[in-house]
Amino acid sequence: MAKVLVVDDSPTEIFQFKEMLERLGYEVITAGNGRDGVDLARTEQPDVVLMDIVMPDMNGFQATRQLTRGKETAHIPVIIVSSKDQETDKVWGERQGAKGYLTKPVDSDDLSDAVRAFL
Repeated sequence: MAKVLVVDDSPTEIFQFKEMLERLGYEVITAGNGRDGVDLARTEQPDVVLMDIVMPDMNGFQATRQLTRGKETAHIPVIIVSSKDQETDKVWGERQGAKGYLTKPVDSDDLSDAVRAFL
């Protein structure tokens, strides 16, 4: 069973992603901010990370950069999932190492396709 790490500061968003992903057969682990997400990715080694951008302490761009450039986590694909839908956000996410970008609210089929593409 593939393991997906969801990093988001919204309990509602985490609940929705967890519900969708578990229904699709994935094991889901969660973190409420970027710093915890980076730490959890290092210890749990998920198969893919879904990363929000706007979070306290460490934003999703910073966390994505740490994950994609870190020795222990560079192999883990990061998909940014954010309500920010400007082209500059998408380009900046790619520059940080993100492999994909989804805009909230996310459709279950789009989420499934994005996760499956990196497994």
